[in-house]
Amino acid sequence: MPDQRIGGKIAVVTGGGSGIGQAAAIRFAEEGATVYMLDRTPEKAEATRATIENNGGVAHVVECDISKPEMVEKAFQQVAEQAGKLDIVFANAGINGTMAPIETMEIEDWDRTININLRGTFATVKYAIPHLKDRGGSIIINSSINGNRVFSNIGFSAYSSTKAAQVAFMKMAALELARYKIRVNAICPGAIKTHIDENTYPTDDLKNVQIKVEFPDGDQPLEQGPGTPTQVANVVLFLASDESSHLTGTEIFVDGAESLLHG
Repeated sequence: MPDQRIGGKIAVVTGGGSGIGQAAAIRFAEEGATVYMLDRTPEKAEATRATIENNGGVAHVVECDISKPEMVEKAFQQVAEQAGKLDIVFANAGINGTMAPIETMEIEDWDRTININLRGTFATVKYAIPHLKDRGGSIIINSSINGNRVFSNIGFSAYSSTKAAQVAFMKMAALELARYKIRVNAICPGAIKTHIDENTYPTDDLKNVQIKVEFPDGDQPLEQGPGTPTQVANVVLFLASDESSHLTGTEIFVDGAESLLHG
């Protein structure tokens, strides 16, 4: 269809089995892209693929744990060989990880969050570049308001550090990759109705360092509640499309002004 916003393009989404990744994969397909979902839980991504195909779209699932760089490299090679090109990458996969006081957080728990959220993002971008640099393309990184505007979520030191670092990395990558016409941007969602809390592990001693934070009535001013994955996916679609052709090195807060109150 001529009015499809990313018609004919090849898009990779990490963590397409649920939440924002799932919503983005569906929106990409609705707007004409062939979608490859890289997911460490392929059975969840298969459900997304079924939804896409039932709507007339095209999607594929590649098993990939982004904390394992060799799997990421192999997955991008597989996509490139099968599709013949690559246009869009949504580096979405991540976890909240362990919520714990800095003093008692285990090094292993810190490393797990860093390896999935930050090193996984680095590997995703690194191994996508060889398949993007001849034609250009768009990379979108899923960061967060945490670590960028919000610092009051006690116990989230590892998570917030990865999210701040993702934005810094995005800006470095945007400048370095501009010569190849590869655009790199980030989204910073606030509270969104997803299942990421299933990957959150608060420790019993977190209460020992909690600081009471009282938010005003209407702490999510725009809609008086959390946003939806589709609302975030619509912003990701904009960044993936040619509509944002002069936009790179930028983080966009998708939070209904929540972080302006919470920061």
